[in-house]
Amino acid sequence: MSKKTDNEKNKNRTISPVNDCMQRARAVFFVLFVTFFGAFLIVVLKNDLVNKKIDETKNLVLDYIGKDNFLLDDIIVTGRNRTEIEDILKTIDMKQGDNLLKANVVKIKQNLENLPWIRDVEITRSFFPNVLKIEIKEKNVLALWQLNERFYPIDMNGYVIEADYIPNDEVLLVVGPKAGEKFIDFIAEIKEIDPEFAKRIKAANYISQRRWNVILDDIKNGITIKLPENNYVNAWKKLLKLEKTKGILKRKLTIIDLRSEGKVVVKLKKTKLNKNKKEKKL
Repeated sequence: MSKKTDNEKNKNRTISPVNDCMQRARAVFFVLFVTFFGAFLIVVLKNDLVNKKIDETKNLVLDYIGKDNFLLDDIIVTGRNRTEIEDILKTIDMKQGDNLLKANVVKIKQNLENLPWIRDVEITRSFFPNVLKIEIKEKNVLALWQLNERFYPIDMNGYVIEADYIPNDEVLLVVGPKAGEKFIDFIAEIKEIDPEFAKRIKAANYISQRRWNVILDDIKNGITIKLPENNYVNAWKKLLKLEKTKGILKRKLTIIDLRSEGKVVVKLKKTKLNKNKKEKKL
C-alpha cells in the first residue's frame, strides 16, 4: 500500500514532455539573449573607443601640422547689419592665433544661424594669410506685428524675429491674433494681382481671425478697405477695376466696404457739405 502511494506521488511529480521542451526553450532563449546583448555592448564600446582614438589622432595631426603655419591671422565678417559683431565673435569662439585647421566650419555655421537676425551663413577658410571668411545674410522685415499693444518684427516667411527692432523707414503694420502667420498667404495673393498696387497697403487688421481690413497710403488718414472672409481676391480685383474706371481712391472717402457681393458701400470723409451723409452705395 505504501509503495503504491509512493509511485503515485512520483507519477504526479513527473514533468510532461511538453513542459520540458518549454523550459529548455526558455533556457536557450535566455542564453542567446545574454550572448547577443553582451556582443552588442562589446561592439558599441569598441566602436566608441575606436572613434575616440580616431579623434585624438586627428587632433594630434592637426596640432602638429597647424602649430606653425596655419594659425588664424584674422576673421572677416561681411553682410552684417543688425547683428552685433560681439555676438558673432562669441558664437564663433575663435581668436587670433588659434589653429585654423581645427575650425569646425559646420558647427560654426549652425551656431551663427541660431542668432535671431541671421538667415544664412557661408564660411570659407583661406591660407597665407590664414583667414576665416564669414558671409552673412540677414533676415528682412516684412512687417511689424502688433499683438496686445506689443510689436514684433516678422520675416518674409511670417516668423517672429526674436530681437529688438527699431525701424528706420516706414514698415507695414499687421494687427491681430495669428495675423503674422496668415498675412503671408494673403499678401502673396494680393501681390500676384498687381505688385505695385499692393505696395499701397500700409496696415492690415485681421478681424476676428476671419477676414482682413487694409489701410491704403497712410495709416492715420488713408482709406480702409473692408474685405470679405471668402473670395477676397475677387473683391480686391473689383477695387482695382473701380480705381481704373472711376478713380474711387481719389475721392474723399474713409471706408470702402467690399464685403457684400454685388455692391460697394463707401463712407465719405466728414466735411461741412457732407457731415450728415455717412454712407453711399455705388
